[in-house]
Parts: sequence; C-alpha cells; structure tokens
Amino acid sequence: MTADLLAAAAAAPGFMPPDEGRALYEAARAVAVPGPLLEIGSWMGKSALYLAAAARETGRQVVTVDHHRGSEEHQPGWEYHDPALVDPLVGRVDTLPAFRRTIAAAGAEDVVVAVVTRSELLAPLWSTPLALLFLDGSHTEESARRDQDAWVGKLAVGGTLAVHDVFPDPADGGQAPFGVYSRVLASGEFTELPGTGSLRLLRRTG
Repeated sequence: MTADLLAAAAAAPGFMPPDEGRALYEAARAVAVPGPLLEIGSWMGKSALYLAAAARETGRQVVTVDHHRGSEEHQPGWEYHDPALVDPLVGRVDTLPAFRRTIAAAGAEDVVVAVVTRSELLAPLWSTPLALLFLDGSHTEESARRDQDAWVGKLAVGGTLAVHDVFPDPADGGQAPFGVYSRVLASGEFTELPGTGSLRLLRRTG
C-alpha cells in the first residue's frame, strides 16, 4: 500500500520534485511524537499523498488546509495559470475537484482530511499539537509570515517543521519561504535536520 501511494504521489500533478517528495515522506514517517500531519497548501494533492504514505504506515491522519483558489502565480495572466482549472460558474480557480480526484484515485480518503479554508481562519480553532507541519502555501512575504505566525507554535516539541521552496539565492526563487526558515531557525527553538533540494526540515526542541 505504501508503494502504491508513493507511486501515485510521483505521478500526481504538482510542483514537488520526486527527491523532495520522498524526503517529505521519510521525514513524516520518522516523527516520534504523537499527533497528525498537517500541510498548508495542497494544490492538487501531490504532497498530500507523500504524507498519506507515511500516515498509513504510522497510524496517523493527514490534514490538508487550502482554500483551493490558487496562489498568486495561478491567477489569470500569471505564469502558472491553467484556464482548465477555472470554475465557469464563479469565474475563479478551483483546484478542489482535482484534489479530490487525486486522493480518491490513490485510495487515500481514509487518511487524508481536507479542510477548505484559508489557513489563518482555521488556526484559531485548532488546538491539537502537530507531529509534522508542512508549509507550502502562497509564497508572498505577507502570506508566508502569516502561516508561520499562525501555525508554527502549534507544532509539538519533538515535532518536525518542513518548509518547501527555500532558496537562499534570490536568483533561484522567491525569498518568502527562506525568510520563514531563517526566522524559525533564529528563534533558538529548532534544530535543523538534513534537507533535500528546496525542502528544509527542522525539529522543534523547545
């Protein structure tokens, strides 16, 4: 079953390279503290399946948080806009149907719980300590900082924070996730674990 989920994750649409997806899976599988795995930013479910593979092995649940209206780069006129994802009834991007198909086709509906909302709206309602938090939402400075402020404090001591698209060199990509990673590391409450590509992993120690 794990092999099937990993194969489905690799084949699913999305922007996560296979080595980073596998590293996310390994990080989620290795977390020793209890609690769910929660991701901010799901797109069409690719990363959710990597997390689902670990959750299936370890008896956890994956919670995905996404408004499914797309980030800035997915809007009309931007680089990653796909007109096929626009709901003609409302004239806005809607990735939820594609996400649901991805999760259902992989047989992962029993371990993946989708919450359709903006992360900052859910955060005040959330009290369960997280075993793993994966930050991969909108990459503007404002939204990345908002996700950090809302969710990092909900990670259990001993839990793992995963931040995607961390590029120290501005020539390689946007700097908002790198800012999150840098601020969290500078807090003194986390130690860095080996990362892969643009995926950075940190363990909460205090």
